[in-house]
Amino acid sequence: MNKVILMGRLTRDPEIRYSSGESQTAIARYTLAVDRRFKRQGDDQTADFINCTVFGRGAEFAENYLHQGTKIVAVGRIQTGSYTNKDGQRVYTTDVIVEEQEFAESKAAAASNGGGYQQAAPSRPEPTQAAGDGFMNIPDAIDEELPFKS
Repeated sequence: MNKVILMGRLTRDPEIRYSSGESQTAIARYTLAVDRRFKRQGDDQTADFINCTVFGRGAEFAENYLHQGTKIVAVGRIQTGSYTNKDGQRVYTTDVIVEEQEFAESKAAAASNGGGYQQAAPSRPEPTQAAGDGFMNIPDAIDEELPFKS
């Protein structure tokens, strides 16, 4: 089984590209800084920096909602590869291909932690207070698709 679960913060805004061809697919790349649980003696590094790639709707989500400092949970698989650089040397790569990603903290927590949260979507009307049935009313002004997994 090849399954990876990571929780960390984006080191910079995702880099977005679109594949060429008839049906263009969004491809997002970002690096997650994942804190280490234990610190080894003599090792100053306290985090690992993991390269992540996500395709399709997940990449579009990353483009619209993920920014430098955003804390997320990413679930995916490890993929290794290699290529020959311009100096003729073989370079080996390890990436996480993200299949699921979601926020790991609220907007308020991100703002108080200095997580670099920036609002990606235009401001929306706030939901009104909870109705008598315990559910929150959603404002009528929302006309776009909500960014939830289906």
